[in-house]
Amino acid sequence: MILFPAIDIRGGKCVRLIQGDYDQEVIYNDSPTDMAKEWERQGAEFIHVVDLDGAKTGDSLNREAIEQIAKAVQVPVQVGGGIRSMDIVDSHILSGVSRVIIGTAAIQDKQFLKDAVAKYGSKIAVSIDARNGYVATDGWTETSGVKAVNLLEELVEIGVETIVYTDIAKDGMLQGPNFQELELMNNASSIDVIASGGVSTEEDIRKLRELNMYGAIIGKALYEGKLSLEKVLEESK
Repeated sequence: MILFPAIDIRGGKCVRLIQGDYDQEVIYNDSPTDMAKEWERQGAEFIHVVDLDGAKTGDSLNREAIEQIAKAVQVPVQVGGGIRSMDIVDSHILSGVSRVIIGTAAIQDKQFLKDAVAKYGSKIAVSIDARNGYVATDGWTETSGVKAVNLLEELVEIGVETIVYTDIAKDGMLQGPNFQELELMNNASSIDVIASGGVSTEEDIRKLRELNMYGAIIGKALYEGKLSLEKVLEESK
């Protein structure tokens, strides 16, 4: 299972939001690039970056910061947040990003998703952010009438190979992931599932491995010192 340290960027800085609330922000580092280098130094094999400004506005406002990260580290970088046009997808791929994660647009603009997958294949992933099992959009500000597990079937048909599944209620709360929902999603299709939200203990990571998840994103637990990336990577060898 791949462990992805998360770098959430807002206003060019590395921050964390609680449950996606833009009014509840903690700044952890003024330089997302320095943060990425530190995670690489600690052994990260893949880095997860979110453009929080982009997720809210649909504009990739932190494109420059993301490009700097992709150029500064040797490990692959995946990026999500506000990716709602092929221009933004092209820009990220050209700047060295290994995987682009489409969120809101995967629900609202299926043709865009199909075009992106047709062009870039496995370099395109879809972010499914759910509240009570239903897909949330627009930086988690809206909840749709689409069930997360039903969306999976469509994604398989389109050719999506990887999803990032976030349970919003768990995100940033350090209370553990929604294992039941993750297991349901992981068993519902052949798509690789990356767990996101609430991963905060070594026990959480062990359970996710037992569920045979493809990956897990760790955010707040790393920044608050509840988990050591070096230690959990060492123990997984």
